[in-house]
Amino acid sequence: MAAGGGQATFTAECSHTFHFSCISASVAHGNLVCPLCNAQWRDLPFVRPTPVAPPPPAHILQPRTHPVEQVIVFDDDEQVEPASAATDGRAPSPAGASSNGVLAVKTHTEYSAVARDSSSENFAVLVHVKAPGIADAGAVSDAQPRAPLDLVTVLDVSGSMSGHKLALLKQAMRFVIDNLGPADRLSVVSFSSEARRVTRLARMTDTGKASCVSAVESLVAHGGTNIAEGLRTAAKVLDERRHRNAVSSVVLLSDGQDTYTMVRRRNGEANYEALIPPSFLRTGGEWSAPIHTFGFGNDHNAAAMHVIAEATGGTFSFIENEAVIQDAFAQCIGGLLSVVVQEARIDATCVHPGVRIISVKSGRYESRVDEDGHAATVRVGELYADEERRFLMFLAVPRTEGTGGDTTLVRHKVVCSYRDAATGGDVSVTAEDAVVARPEEVGDAERSTEVERERMRVEAAEDIAAARAAAERGAYQEAVEILENRQRAVAQSGDGDAVIVALGAELREMRGRVSSQQNYAQSGRAYRLAGMSAHAQQRANLRQMMQAQVRGAVQGEATLSYATPAMHAMLMRSREASAEQGRRQ
Repeated sequence: MAAGGGQATFTAECSHTFHFSCISASVAHGNLVCPLCNAQWRDLPFVRPTPVAPPPPAHILQPRTHPVEQVIVFDDDEQVEPASAATDGRAPSPAGASSNGVLAVKTHTEYSAVARDSSSENFAVLVHVKAPGIADAGAVSDAQPRAPLDLVTVLDVSGSMSGHKLALLKQAMRFVIDNLGPADRLSVVSFSSEARRVTRLARMTDTGKASCVSAVESLVAHGGTNIAEGLRTAAKVLDERRHRNAVSSVVLLSDGQDTYTMVRRRNGEANYEALIPPSFLRTGGEWSAPIHTFGFGNDHNAAAMHVIAEATGGTFSFIENEAVIQDAFAQCIGGLLSVVVQEARIDATCVHPGVRIISVKSGRYESRVDEDGHAATVRVGELYADEERRFLMFLAVPRTEGTGGDTTLVRHKVVCSYRDAATGGDVSVTAEDAVVARPEEVGDAERSTEVERERMRVEAAEDIAAARAAAERGAYQEAVEILENRQRAVAQSGDGDAVIVALGAELREMRGRVSSQQNYAQSGRAYRLAGMSAHAQQRANLRQMMQAQVRGAVQGEATLSYATPAMHAMLMRSREASAEQGRRQ
Protein backbone atom coordinates (compact mmCIF):
# COMPACT_ATOMS: atom_id res chain seq x y z
CA MET A 1 0.00 0.00 0.00
CA ALA A 2 1.25 3.50 -0.85
CA ALA A 3 0.14 7.10 -0.80
CA GLY A 4 -1.15 8.65 -4.00
CA GLY A 5 -2.43 12.21 -4.32
CA GLY A 6 -3.18 12.38 -0.60
CA GLN A 7 -5.03 9.05 -0.66
CA ALA A 8 -3.86 5.55 0.15
CA THR A 9 -3.49 3.32 -2.91
CA PHE A 10 -3.33 -0.43 -3.39
CA THR A 11 -1.27 -2.06 -6.17
CA ALA A 12 -2.48 -5.57 -7.02
CA GLU A 13 -0.28 -8.46 -8.15
CA CYS A 14 -1.56 -7.86 -11.71
CA SER A 15 0.10 -4.38 -11.50
CA HIS A 16 -3.16 -2.38 -11.59
CA THR A 17 -3.43 0.39 -8.94
CA PHE A 18 -6.59 1.53 -7.13
CA HIS A 19 -7.58 3.92 -4.35
CA PHE A 20 -7.50 1.82 -1.19
CA SER A 21 -10.91 2.94 0.07
CA CYS A 22 -12.59 2.07 -3.24
CA ILE A 23 -11.01 -1.34 -3.79
CA SER A 24 -11.35 -2.41 -0.15
CA ALA A 25 -15.08 -1.71 -0.32
CA SER A 26 -15.29 -3.83 -3.47
CA VAL A 27 -13.39 -6.70 -1.80
CA ALA A 28 -15.66 -6.44 1.23
CA HIS A 29 -18.59 -7.22 -1.07
CA GLY A 30 -16.91 -10.43 -2.22
CA ASN A 31 -15.29 -9.22 -5.46
CA LEU A 32 -11.94 -11.04 -5.42
CA VAL A 33 -10.86 -10.37 -9.03
CA CYS A 34 -9.32 -7.35 -10.69
CA PRO A 35 -12.13 -5.16 -12.14
CA LEU A 36 -9.90 -4.23 -15.09
CA CYS A 37 -8.34 -7.52 -16.21
CA ASN A 38 -10.34 -10.11 -14.21
CA ALA A 39 -7.16 -11.64 -12.75
CA GLN A 40 -7.80 -13.72 -9.63
CA TRP A 41 -6.19 -12.09 -6.57
CA ARG A 42 -4.39 -14.07 -3.86
CA ASP A 43 -3.19 -11.04 -1.86
CA LEU A 44 -6.14 -8.88 -0.82
CA PRO A 45 -6.25 -5.38 0.71
CA PHE A 46 -6.70 -5.70 4.47
CA VAL A 47 -9.91 -4.15 5.78
CA ARG A 48 -9.93 -3.42 9.52
CA PRO A 49 -13.09 -4.92 11.00
CA THR A 50 -15.63 -2.39 12.18
CA PRO A 51 -16.18 -2.56 15.96
CA VAL A 52 -19.51 -4.11 16.80
CA ALA A 53 -21.62 -1.98 19.10
CA PRO A 54 -23.11 -3.75 22.13
CA PRO A 55 -26.77 -4.64 21.75
CA PRO A 56 -29.25 -2.16 23.26
CA PRO A 57 -31.14 -3.09 26.40
CA ALA A 58 -33.88 -5.58 25.70
CA HIS A 59 -36.62 -3.24 26.97
CA ILE A 60 -35.84 -0.67 24.22
CA LEU A 61 -37.73 -1.51 21.02
CA GLN A 62 -35.70 -1.20 17.80
CA PRO A 63 -37.23 -0.23 14.44
CA ARG A 64 -37.44 -3.09 11.96
CA THR A 65 -34.74 -2.76 9.34
CA HIS A 66 -34.42 -4.34 5.90
CA PRO A 67 -31.16 -5.23 4.18
CA VAL A 68 -30.16 -2.72 1.54
CA GLU A 69 -29.51 -4.38 -1.82
CA GLN A 70 -26.36 -3.18 -3.55
CA VAL A 71 -27.20 -1.51 -6.85
CA ILE A 72 -24.62 -1.95 -9.60
CA VAL A 73 -24.86 0.30 -12.64
CA PHE A 74 -23.08 -0.77 -15.82
CA ASP A 75 -22.22 2.73 -17.03
CA ASP A 76 -18.50 2.04 -17.34
CA ASP A 77 -18.58 1.09 -21.04
CA GLU A 78 -15.57 2.20 -23.04
CA GLN A 79 -16.12 5.22 -25.26
CA VAL A 80 -16.87 4.39 -28.86
CA GLU A 81 -14.19 5.06 -31.43
CA PRO A 82 -14.14 8.79 -32.20
CA ALA A 83 -14.99 9.91 -35.71
CA SER A 84 -12.05 10.59 -37.98
CA ALA A 85 -11.65 12.20 -41.35
CA ALA A 86 -10.54 8.89 -42.80
CA THR A 87 -13.49 6.78 -41.73
CA ASP A 88 -16.08 9.52 -41.06
CA GLY A 89 -16.99 7.74 -37.83
CA ARG A 90 -17.42 4.34 -39.39
CA ALA A 91 -15.58 1.20 -38.42
CA PRO A 92 -13.09 -0.58 -40.66
CA SER A 93 -14.44 -3.98 -41.60
CA PRO A 94 -12.50 -7.24 -41.43
CA ALA A 95 -15.08 -8.72 -43.76
CA GLY A 96 -15.01 -5.89 -46.29
CA ALA A 97 -18.55 -4.80 -45.46
CA SER A 98 -18.74 -1.44 -47.19
CA SER A 99 -22.05 -1.01 -48.99
CA ASN A 100 -22.28 -0.36 -52.70
CA GLY A 101 -25.23 1.77 -53.80
CA VAL A 102 -28.73 1.76 -52.33
CA LEU A 103 -31.35 -0.84 -51.52
CA ALA A 104 -33.14 -2.25 -54.58
CA VAL A 105 -36.94 -2.68 -54.68
CA LYS A 106 -38.82 -4.66 -57.30
CA THR A 107 -42.38 -5.90 -57.76
CA HIS A 108 -43.59 -8.99 -59.61
CA THR A 109 -47.24 -9.60 -60.49
CA GLU A 110 -48.73 -13.09 -60.56
CA TYR A 111 -49.88 -12.56 -64.17
CA SER A 112 -48.99 -9.80 -66.60
CA ALA A 113 -52.62 -9.49 -67.78
CA VAL A 114 -56.12 -10.10 -66.45
CA ALA A 115 -59.16 -10.08 -68.75
CA ARG A 116 -61.58 -7.19 -68.19
CA ASP A 117 -64.52 -9.44 -67.39
CA SER A 118 -62.48 -11.49 -64.87
CA SER A 119 -62.00 -10.80 -61.18
CA SER A 120 -59.79 -12.22 -58.44
CA GLU A 121 -59.91 -12.16 -54.66
CA ASN A 122 -56.29 -13.26 -54.18
CA PHE A 123 -54.20 -11.82 -57.00
CA ALA A 124 -50.60 -12.02 -55.81
CA VAL A 125 -48.00 -9.28 -56.06
CA LEU A 126 -44.49 -9.99 -54.81
CA VAL A 127 -42.49 -7.18 -53.23
CA HIS A 128 -38.77 -7.99 -53.34
CA VAL A 129 -36.13 -5.89 -51.58
CA LYS A 130 -32.39 -6.48 -51.62
CA ALA A 131 -29.89 -4.64 -49.45
CA PRO A 132 -26.82 -2.98 -50.99
CA GLY A 133 -23.93 -5.32 -51.63
CA ILE A 134 -20.43 -5.19 -50.24
CA ALA A 135 -17.14 -4.62 -51.97
CA ASP A 136 -15.69 -8.05 -51.22
CA ALA A 137 -17.37 -10.39 -48.76
CA GLY A 138 -14.24 -12.47 -48.35
CA ALA A 139 -11.75 -9.65 -47.99
CA VAL A 140 -9.59 -9.54 -44.88
CA SER A 141 -8.51 -5.91 -45.33
CA ASP A 142 -9.36 -3.47 -42.53
CA ALA A 143 -9.75 -0.61 -45.00
CA GLN A 144 -13.48 -1.00 -45.64
CA PRO A 145 -15.88 1.18 -43.64
CA ARG A 146 -18.97 -0.31 -41.95
CA ALA A 147 -21.33 0.25 -39.03
CA PRO A 148 -19.62 -0.71 -35.72
CA LEU A 149 -21.23 -3.28 -33.41
CA ASP A 150 -22.08 -3.44 -29.70
CA LEU A 151 -22.28 -7.18 -28.92
CA VAL A 152 -23.21 -8.88 -25.65
CA THR A 153 -22.61 -12.63 -25.46
CA VAL A 154 -24.65 -14.43 -22.77
CA LEU A 155 -22.97 -17.78 -22.09
CA ASP A 156 -24.26 -20.77 -20.14
CA VAL A 157 -21.58 -22.02 -17.72
CA SER A 158 -23.81 -24.34 -15.69
CA GLY A 159 -22.50 -27.70 -14.53
CA SER A 160 -23.69 -29.48 -17.68
CA MET A 161 -21.30 -27.32 -19.75
CA SER A 162 -18.20 -28.74 -18.08
CA GLY A 163 -15.42 -30.49 -19.96
CA HIS A 164 -15.47 -30.66 -23.75
CA LYS A 165 -18.52 -28.39 -24.13
CA LEU A 166 -16.88 -25.53 -22.27
CA ALA A 167 -13.65 -26.00 -24.22
CA LEU A 168 -15.58 -25.72 -27.51
CA LEU A 169 -17.40 -22.62 -26.25
CA LYS A 170 -14.11 -20.94 -25.33
CA GLN A 171 -12.68 -21.76 -28.74
CA ALA A 172 -15.75 -20.28 -30.45
CA MET A 173 -15.51 -17.13 -28.35
CA ARG A 174 -11.83 -16.72 -29.24
CA PHE A 175 -12.86 -16.80 -32.91
CA VAL A 176 -15.56 -14.16 -32.32
CA ILE A 177 -13.14 -11.90 -30.45
CA ASP A 178 -10.48 -12.30 -33.11
CA ASN A 179 -12.87 -11.24 -35.88
CA LEU A 180 -14.26 -8.11 -34.21
CA GLY A 181 -12.75 -4.80 -35.26
CA PRO A 182 -11.25 -2.05 -33.05
CA ALA A 183 -14.46 0.01 -33.24
CA ASP A 184 -16.66 -2.93 -32.21
CA ARG A 185 -17.39 -3.38 -28.50
CA LEU A 186 -17.96 -6.65 -26.66
CA SER A 187 -19.27 -7.51 -23.21
CA VAL A 188 -19.22 -11.10 -21.95
CA VAL A 189 -21.95 -12.23 -19.54
CA SER A 190 -21.93 -15.69 -18.00
CA PHE A 191 -24.70 -17.41 -16.08
CA SER A 192 -25.28 -20.56 -14.08
CA SER A 193 -27.33 -20.34 -10.87
CA GLU A 194 -26.62 -16.60 -11.00
CA ALA A 195 -25.33 -14.26 -13.69
CA ARG A 196 -22.36 -11.95 -13.76
CA ARG A 197 -20.88 -9.49 -16.19
CA VAL A 198 -17.46 -10.97 -16.91
CA THR A 199 -16.19 -8.02 -18.95
CA ARG A 200 -17.49 -4.49 -19.41
CA LEU A 201 -18.54 -3.30 -22.85
CA ALA A 202 -15.09 -2.55 -24.27
CA ARG A 203 -13.60 -1.85 -27.67
CA MET A 204 -11.88 -4.75 -29.38
CA THR A 205 -8.49 -3.15 -29.72
CA ASP A 206 -5.50 -5.44 -29.19
CA THR A 207 -5.67 -4.67 -25.45
CA GLY A 208 -9.42 -5.20 -25.33
CA LYS A 209 -9.17 -8.50 -27.17
CA ALA A 210 -6.45 -9.79 -24.85
CA SER A 211 -8.53 -8.86 -21.81
CA CYS A 212 -11.63 -10.59 -23.19
CA VAL A 213 -9.73 -13.74 -24.15
CA SER A 214 -8.26 -13.91 -20.64
CA ALA A 215 -11.72 -13.47 -19.11
CA VAL A 216 -13.24 -16.17 -21.32
CA GLU A 217 -10.43 -18.58 -20.47
CA SER A 218 -11.18 -18.06 -16.76
CA LEU A 219 -14.79 -19.33 -17.09
CA VAL A 220 -15.60 -22.38 -14.97
CA ALA A 221 -18.72 -24.54 -15.29
CA HIS A 222 -20.79 -25.09 -12.15
CA GLY A 223 -24.31 -24.69 -10.76
CA GLY A 224 -27.74 -24.54 -12.36
CA THR A 225 -29.24 -22.73 -15.35
CA ASN A 226 -30.73 -19.25 -14.87
CA ILE A 227 -31.34 -17.94 -18.40
CA ALA A 228 -33.59 -15.11 -17.23
CA GLU A 229 -30.89 -13.69 -14.96
CA GLY A 230 -28.36 -13.88 -17.79
CA LEU A 231 -30.66 -11.89 -20.06
CA ARG A 232 -31.41 -9.36 -17.31
CA THR A 233 -27.69 -8.75 -16.94
CA ALA A 234 -27.33 -8.33 -20.72
CA ALA A 235 -30.21 -5.84 -20.68
CA LYS A 236 -28.45 -3.80 -17.99
CA VAL A 237 -25.26 -3.72 -20.06
CA LEU A 238 -27.10 -2.28 -23.05
CA ASP A 239 -29.63 -0.11 -21.20
CA GLU A 240 -27.08 1.56 -18.91
CA ARG A 241 -24.25 2.16 -21.40
CA ARG A 242 -23.22 5.77 -21.83
CA HIS A 243 -22.21 5.39 -25.48
CA ARG A 244 -23.75 3.50 -28.38
CA ASN A 245 -22.47 1.99 -31.58
CA ALA A 246 -24.74 1.96 -34.62
CA VAL A 247 -25.58 -1.76 -34.35
CA SER A 248 -26.47 -3.65 -31.15
CA SER A 249 -27.13 -7.36 -30.67
CA VAL A 250 -27.13 -10.16 -28.10
CA VAL A 251 -26.01 -13.77 -28.57
CA LEU A 252 -27.41 -16.32 -26.08
CA LEU A 253 -26.11 -19.88 -25.81
CA SER A 254 -27.47 -22.55 -23.48
CA ASP A 255 -27.48 -26.33 -23.29
CA GLY A 256 -30.17 -26.64 -20.61
CA GLN A 257 -33.50 -25.43 -19.27
CA ASP A 258 -34.09 -22.48 -16.95
CA THR A 259 -34.73 -23.97 -13.51
CA TYR A 260 -35.05 -20.68 -11.61
CA THR A 261 -37.86 -18.77 -13.34
CA MET A 262 -41.53 -19.54 -12.82
CA VAL A 263 -43.00 -19.68 -16.32
CA ARG A 264 -46.77 -19.49 -16.17
CA ARG A 265 -48.94 -21.16 -18.75
CA ARG A 266 -51.02 -19.14 -21.17
CA ASN A 267 -53.65 -20.87 -23.33
CA GLY A 268 -52.19 -24.21 -22.30
CA GLU A 269 -48.65 -23.29 -23.37
CA ALA A 270 -45.71 -22.06 -21.31
CA ASN A 271 -45.25 -18.29 -21.52
CA TYR A 272 -41.50 -18.19 -22.16
CA GLU A 273 -41.63 -14.43 -22.76
CA ALA A 274 -41.36 -14.24 -18.95
CA LEU A 275 -37.64 -14.96 -19.48
CA ILE A 276 -37.16 -11.79 -21.57
CA PRO A 277 -36.47 -8.41 -19.96
CA PRO A 278 -39.01 -5.77 -21.08
CA SER A 279 -36.39 -3.62 -22.83
CA PHE A 280 -35.80 -6.42 -25.37
CA LEU A 281 -39.48 -6.80 -26.30
CA ARG A 282 -40.45 -4.88 -29.41
CA THR A 283 -43.41 -2.75 -28.31
CA GLY A 284 -44.86 0.58 -29.33
CA GLY A 285 -43.04 0.65 -32.66
CA GLU A 286 -39.60 0.82 -31.02
CA TRP A 287 -36.63 -1.09 -32.45
CA SER A 288 -34.75 -3.18 -29.90
CA ALA A 289 -31.55 -5.22 -29.98
CA PRO A 290 -32.28 -8.73 -31.33
CA ILE A 291 -31.33 -11.80 -29.29
CA HIS A 292 -29.89 -14.57 -31.45
CA THR A 293 -30.25 -17.83 -29.54
CA PHE A 294 -28.24 -21.03 -29.87
CA GLY A 295 -29.53 -24.32 -28.45
CA PHE A 296 -26.49 -26.45 -27.67
CA GLY A 297 -26.95 -30.23 -27.78
CA ASN A 298 -30.17 -32.22 -27.39
CA ASP A 299 -31.09 -31.24 -23.80
CA HIS A 300 -31.75 -27.51 -24.20
CA ASN A 301 -35.22 -25.98 -24.08
CA ALA A 302 -35.81 -25.40 -27.78
CA ALA A 303 -39.26 -23.89 -27.25
CA ALA A 304 -37.90 -21.27 -24.84
CA MET A 305 -34.94 -20.39 -27.06
CA HIS A 306 -37.23 -20.07 -30.08
CA VAL A 307 -39.63 -17.73 -28.25
CA ILE A 308 -36.77 -15.54 -26.99
CA ALA A 309 -35.42 -15.14 -30.53
CA GLU A 310 -38.83 -14.69 -32.13
CA ALA A 311 -40.02 -12.04 -29.66
CA THR A 312 -36.88 -9.91 -30.11
CA GLY A 313 -36.31 -10.23 -33.87
CA GLY A 314 -33.43 -12.70 -33.59
CA THR A 315 -32.94 -16.18 -35.00
CA PHE A 316 -32.82 -19.55 -33.25
CA SER A 317 -30.08 -22.00 -34.25
CA PHE A 318 -29.96 -25.68 -33.27
CA ILE A 319 -26.39 -26.85 -32.63
CA GLU A 320 -26.94 -30.60 -32.64
CA ASN A 321 -23.31 -31.45 -33.33
CA GLU A 322 -21.42 -29.68 -30.55
CA ALA A 323 -18.27 -29.46 -32.67
CA VAL A 324 -19.85 -26.84 -34.99
CA ILE A 325 -20.54 -24.22 -32.30
CA GLN A 326 -17.80 -22.00 -33.76
CA ASP A 327 -19.39 -22.24 -37.23
CA ALA A 328 -22.76 -21.23 -35.77
CA PHE A 329 -21.28 -18.16 -34.07
CA ALA A 330 -19.25 -17.33 -37.19
CA GLN A 331 -22.24 -17.28 -39.51
CA CYS A 332 -24.14 -15.08 -37.06
CA ILE A 333 -21.40 -12.46 -36.61
CA GLY A 334 -20.74 -12.52 -40.34
CA GLY A 335 -24.17 -10.98 -40.64
CA LEU A 336 -23.90 -8.64 -37.65
CA LEU A 337 -20.63 -7.21 -38.98
CA SER A 338 -22.27 -6.40 -42.33
CA VAL A 339 -25.43 -4.50 -41.34
CA VAL A 340 -26.05 -1.87 -44.03
CA VAL A 341 -29.78 -1.09 -43.60
CA GLN A 342 -31.67 -0.18 -40.42
CA GLU A 343 -35.30 0.62 -39.64
CA ALA A 344 -36.42 -0.36 -43.13
CA ARG A 345 -40.12 0.05 -43.83
CA ILE A 346 -42.13 -0.81 -46.94
CA ASP A 347 -45.17 1.28 -47.88
CA ALA A 348 -47.41 -0.03 -50.67
CA THR A 349 -50.34 1.82 -52.20
CA CYS A 350 -53.06 0.80 -54.66
CA VAL A 351 -53.74 3.57 -57.16
CA HIS A 352 -56.77 2.06 -58.92
CA PRO A 353 -59.83 2.84 -56.76
CA GLY A 354 -61.39 -0.56 -57.19
CA VAL A 355 -58.33 -2.60 -56.19
CA ARG A 356 -57.81 -3.45 -52.50
CA ILE A 357 -55.02 -5.11 -50.57
CA ILE A 358 -56.55 -8.05 -48.68
CA SER A 359 -53.56 -9.48 -46.80
CA VAL A 360 -49.78 -9.54 -46.56
CA LYS A 361 -47.66 -12.64 -45.97
CA SER A 362 -44.79 -11.18 -43.95
CA GLY A 363 -43.73 -13.96 -41.57
CA ARG A 364 -42.59 -12.49 -38.24
CA TYR A 365 -42.33 -8.99 -39.67
CA GLU A 366 -45.05 -6.67 -38.45
CA SER A 367 -47.46 -5.70 -41.24
CA ARG A 368 -50.63 -3.66 -41.38
CA VAL A 369 -53.33 -3.16 -44.02
CA ASP A 370 -55.42 0.01 -43.86
CA GLU A 371 -59.16 -0.41 -43.29
CA ASP A 372 -60.02 0.64 -46.83
CA GLY A 373 -57.40 -1.75 -48.25
CA HIS A 374 -55.70 0.93 -50.32
CA ALA A 375 -52.39 0.88 -48.43
CA ALA A 376 -50.22 -1.54 -46.48
CA THR A 377 -46.95 -1.34 -44.55
CA VAL A 378 -44.31 -3.86 -43.52
CA ARG A 379 -41.69 -3.10 -40.84
CA VAL A 380 -38.52 -4.86 -42.00
CA GLY A 381 -35.85 -3.49 -39.64
CA GLU A 382 -32.19 -4.37 -40.20
CA LEU A 383 -30.73 -5.98 -43.29
CA TYR A 384 -27.27 -7.44 -43.77
CA ALA A 385 -25.33 -6.62 -46.94
CA ASP A 386 -26.84 -8.44 -49.95
CA GLU A 387 -29.69 -9.75 -47.78
CA GLU A 388 -33.10 -10.14 -49.41
CA ARG A 389 -36.71 -10.05 -48.23
CA ARG A 390 -39.79 -11.15 -50.14
CA PHE A 391 -43.36 -10.37 -49.14
CA LEU A 392 -46.54 -11.52 -50.90
CA MET A 393 -49.43 -9.10 -51.05
CA PHE A 394 -52.82 -10.51 -52.03
CA LEU A 395 -55.20 -8.13 -53.79
CA ALA A 396 -58.86 -8.10 -54.67
CA VAL A 397 -59.09 -7.20 -58.38
CA PRO A 398 -62.59 -6.39 -59.69
CA ARG A 399 -64.01 -6.62 -63.19
CA THR A 400 -63.43 -3.46 -65.14
CA GLU A 401 -65.46 -1.44 -67.61
CA GLY A 402 -64.04 0.33 -70.61
CA THR A 403 -62.42 -0.45 -73.89
CA GLY A 404 -58.70 -0.22 -73.40
CA GLY A 405 -55.66 0.72 -71.43
CA ASP A 406 -53.90 -0.74 -68.45
CA THR A 407 -54.92 -0.71 -64.82
CA THR A 408 -52.20 0.10 -62.33
CA LEU A 409 -52.69 -2.27 -59.42
CA VAL A 410 -49.95 -1.38 -56.96
CA ARG A 411 -48.13 1.87 -57.45
CA HIS A 412 -45.64 0.69 -55.23
CA LYS A 413 -44.72 3.41 -54.22
CA VAL A 414 -43.30 0.41 -53.08
CA VAL A 415 -41.58 3.04 -51.32
CA CYS A 416 -38.96 1.51 -49.05
CA SER A 417 -37.51 3.98 -46.55
CA TYR A 418 -34.56 3.17 -44.29
CA ARG A 419 -31.50 4.50 -42.51
CA ASP A 420 -28.04 3.85 -43.90
CA ALA A 421 -26.30 2.03 -41.04
CA ALA A 422 -22.82 3.35 -41.84
CA THR A 423 -23.64 7.02 -42.45
CA GLY A 424 -26.85 7.44 -40.45
CA GLY A 425 -28.51 9.13 -43.42
CA ASP A 426 -32.17 8.57 -44.35
CA VAL A 427 -32.81 6.94 -47.74
CA SER A 428 -36.02 6.39 -49.69
CA VAL A 429 -36.30 4.14 -52.75
CA THR A 430 -39.35 3.82 -55.00
CA ALA A 431 -40.01 0.75 -57.14
CA GLU A 432 -41.42 0.89 -60.63
CA ASP A 433 -45.21 0.67 -60.68
CA ALA A 434 -46.68 -2.81 -61.00
CA VAL A 435 -48.86 -2.61 -64.09
CA VAL A 436 -51.29 -5.30 -65.22
CA ALA A 437 -52.89 -5.13 -68.67
CA ARG A 438 -56.70 -5.50 -68.93
CA PRO A 439 -57.40 -6.71 -72.50
CA GLU A 440 -60.70 -8.11 -73.77
CA GLU A 441 -59.31 -11.66 -73.68
CA VAL A 442 -56.27 -13.36 -72.21
CA GLY A 443 -54.86 -16.56 -73.63
CA ASP A 444 -52.85 -19.10 -71.67
CA ALA A 445 -51.18 -16.66 -69.30
CA GLU A 446 -47.92 -17.76 -67.74
CA ARG A 447 -47.50 -17.30 -63.99
CA SER A 448 -44.54 -15.41 -62.65
CA THR A 449 -41.76 -17.78 -61.57
CA GLU A 450 -40.74 -15.42 -58.76
CA VAL A 451 -44.28 -15.23 -57.37
CA GLU A 452 -44.79 -19.01 -57.53
CA ARG A 453 -41.47 -19.71 -55.85
CA GLU A 454 -42.33 -17.42 -52.95
CA ARG A 455 -45.87 -18.80 -52.69
CA MET A 456 -44.43 -22.31 -52.43
CA ARG A 457 -41.99 -21.22 -49.70
CA VAL A 458 -44.74 -19.51 -47.69
CA GLU A 459 -47.07 -22.52 -47.96
CA ALA A 460 -44.24 -24.86 -46.95
CA ALA A 461 -43.48 -22.69 -43.91
CA GLU A 462 -47.17 -22.81 -42.93
CA ASP A 463 -47.20 -26.60 -43.25
CA ILE A 464 -44.04 -26.88 -41.15
CA ALA A 465 -45.86 -24.96 -38.41
CA ALA A 466 -48.94 -27.16 -38.81
CA ALA A 467 -46.79 -30.32 -38.55
CA ARG A 468 -45.20 -28.97 -35.40
CA ALA A 469 -48.64 -28.36 -33.85
CA ALA A 470 -49.64 -31.95 -34.69
CA ALA A 471 -46.44 -33.36 -33.19
CA GLU A 472 -46.87 -31.32 -30.00
CA ARG A 473 -50.22 -33.02 -29.37
CA GLY A 474 -48.72 -36.45 -30.11
CA ALA A 475 -50.11 -36.88 -33.64
CA TYR A 476 -46.81 -37.87 -35.20
CA GLN A 477 -48.30 -39.72 -38.18
CA GLU A 478 -50.44 -36.69 -39.00
CA ALA A 479 -47.31 -34.53 -38.89
CA VAL A 480 -45.54 -36.91 -41.29
CA GLU A 481 -48.49 -36.82 -43.71
CA ILE A 482 -48.58 -32.99 -43.70
CA LEU A 483 -44.90 -32.87 -44.60
CA GLU A 484 -45.21 -35.65 -47.20
CA ASN A 485 -48.05 -33.85 -48.99
CA ARG A 486 -46.13 -30.58 -49.04
CA GLN A 487 -42.95 -32.31 -50.21
CA ARG A 488 -44.90 -33.85 -53.07
CA ALA A 489 -46.31 -30.47 -54.07
CA VAL A 490 -42.85 -28.89 -53.93
CA ALA A 491 -41.38 -31.65 -56.10
CA GLN A 492 -44.10 -31.20 -58.74
CA SER A 493 -43.41 -27.46 -58.99
CA GLY A 494 -39.64 -27.58 -59.05
CA ASP A 495 -38.11 -28.12 -62.50
CA GLY A 496 -34.69 -28.26 -60.85
CA ASP A 497 -34.92 -24.79 -59.28
CA ALA A 498 -32.22 -24.59 -56.57
CA VAL A 499 -34.52 -22.99 -53.98
CA ILE A 500 -37.21 -25.63 -54.56
CA VAL A 501 -34.66 -28.46 -54.36
CA ALA A 502 -33.39 -27.10 -51.02
CA LEU A 503 -36.95 -26.76 -49.73
CA GLY A 504 -37.73 -30.36 -50.67
CA ALA A 505 -34.61 -31.58 -48.88
CA GLU A 506 -35.60 -29.66 -45.75
CA LEU A 507 -39.10 -31.18 -45.73
CA ARG A 508 -37.66 -34.67 -46.18
CA GLU A 509 -35.30 -34.10 -43.26
CA MET A 510 -38.15 -32.93 -41.04
CA ARG A 511 -40.22 -35.98 -41.89
CA GLY A 512 -37.55 -38.28 -40.50
CA ARG A 513 -37.27 -36.25 -37.30
CA VAL A 514 -41.00 -36.29 -36.52
CA SER A 515 -41.80 -39.93 -37.26
CA SER A 516 -41.91 -40.98 -33.59
CA GLN A 517 -42.07 -39.52 -30.11
CA GLN A 518 -38.43 -40.42 -29.52
CA ASN A 519 -37.20 -38.75 -32.71
CA TYR A 520 -39.28 -35.65 -32.10
CA ALA A 521 -38.17 -35.24 -28.48
CA GLN A 522 -34.50 -35.91 -29.26
CA SER A 523 -34.03 -33.51 -32.17
CA GLY A 524 -37.23 -33.05 -34.16
CA ARG A 525 -38.68 -30.23 -32.07
CA ALA A 526 -35.46 -28.19 -32.10
CA TYR A 527 -34.81 -28.78 -35.81
CA ARG A 528 -38.36 -27.80 -36.72
CA LEU A 529 -38.31 -24.65 -34.59
CA ALA A 530 -34.98 -23.62 -36.13
CA GLY A 531 -36.54 -24.08 -39.57
CA MET A 532 -39.57 -22.01 -38.60
CA SER A 533 -37.23 -19.30 -37.31
CA ALA A 534 -35.27 -19.15 -40.56
CA HIS A 535 -38.38 -18.95 -42.75
CA ALA A 536 -40.22 -16.45 -40.53
CA GLN A 537 -37.22 -14.07 -40.51
CA GLN A 538 -35.94 -14.99 -44.00
CA ARG A 539 -32.52 -15.12 -42.38
CA ALA A 540 -29.92 -17.88 -42.26
CA ASN A 541 -29.31 -19.90 -39.12
CA LEU A 542 -27.44 -23.14 -38.58
CA ARG A 543 -29.06 -26.57 -38.64
CA GLN A 544 -27.46 -29.89 -39.44
CA MET A 545 -29.05 -32.12 -42.05
CA MET A 546 -28.54 -35.77 -41.20
CA GLN A 547 -30.25 -37.47 -44.13
CA ALA A 548 -30.37 -35.12 -47.08
CA GLN A 549 -27.68 -33.46 -49.12
CA VAL A 550 -28.64 -30.33 -50.98
CA ARG A 551 -27.01 -29.93 -54.35
CA GLY A 552 -23.99 -27.67 -53.97
CA ALA A 553 -24.00 -27.83 -50.16
CA VAL A 554 -21.76 -29.66 -47.75
CA GLN A 555 -23.16 -32.85 -46.20
CA GLY A 556 -24.26 -32.16 -42.64
CA GLU A 557 -24.79 -28.43 -43.31
CA ALA A 558 -28.07 -26.58 -43.18
CA THR A 559 -29.67 -25.25 -46.33
CA LEU A 560 -28.04 -21.88 -46.84
CA SER A 561 -30.78 -20.34 -49.02
CA TYR A 562 -30.85 -17.21 -46.82
CA ALA A 563 -27.11 -16.92 -46.18
CA THR A 564 -25.45 -13.75 -47.45
CA PRO A 565 -21.97 -13.65 -48.99
CA ALA A 566 -20.57 -12.10 -45.78
CA MET A 567 -22.14 -14.82 -43.63
CA HIS A 568 -20.81 -17.52 -45.92
CA ALA A 569 -17.34 -15.93 -45.99
CA MET A 570 -17.17 -15.83 -42.18
CA LEU A 571 -18.36 -19.45 -42.04
CA MET A 572 -15.57 -20.47 -44.40
CA ARG A 573 -13.08 -18.50 -42.30
CA SER A 574 -14.22 -20.45 -39.25
CA ARG A 575 -13.71 -23.77 -40.97
CA GLU A 576 -10.27 -22.76 -42.17
CA ALA A 577 -9.36 -21.73 -38.62
CA SER A 578 -10.61 -25.06 -37.26
CA ALA A 579 -8.68 -26.97 -39.90
CA GLU A 580 -5.51 -25.03 -39.09
CA GLN A 581 -5.92 -25.71 -35.40
CA GLY A 582 -6.42 -29.41 -36.17
CA ARG A 583 -3.19 -29.48 -38.15
CA ARG A 584 -1.29 -27.85 -35.26
CA GLN A 585 -2.58 -30.46 -32.84
